[in-house]
Amino acid sequence: MQGRILGYDTDSAEGMISAEDGRRYAFTPTDWRHRTAPQTGQRVDFEARDGRATGIYVTGGTAMTADKNRFVAALLALFLGTLGLHKFYLGKIKAGIIMLCVAVFGSILFGVPTAIIALIALIECIIYLATPDAAFERKYVEGDTAWF
Repeated sequence: MQGRILGYDTDSAEGMISAEDGRRYAFTPTDWRHRTAPQTGQRVDFEARDGRATGIYVTGGTAMTADKNRFVAALLALFLGTLGLHKFYLGKIKAGIIMLCVAVFGSILFGVPTAIIALIALIECIIYLATPDAAFERKYVEGDTAWF
């Protein structure tokens, strides 16, 4: 069954899913089958047993990340990628900060580091445009919260 996480309380280790059948199902961490913690708004697939959700797998991003668009990310990478704004847009904050710092302080070294960052951003723009929507969402929206 498909649904969306309504909330998860780490203190009580209890969560609630709103399912496509209109019912709500409680779950615990033992039912969770994803490498990252549950997030409100996350789309999930699960089995319903005795009013509880079991075997829960993530199928989509959170409500906050679900609106990430590969074309917007590509445009940001093309026009403002030197400053790392496409990384900030995709939630890769550390990578965005690194790109921003290299671009700003790269001017001290005759702009060579800034040019390298610009080239990386251009390549990322092309990658974003060439990646199908489903693969983009899996890799850049739902993906882990790693540096890059």
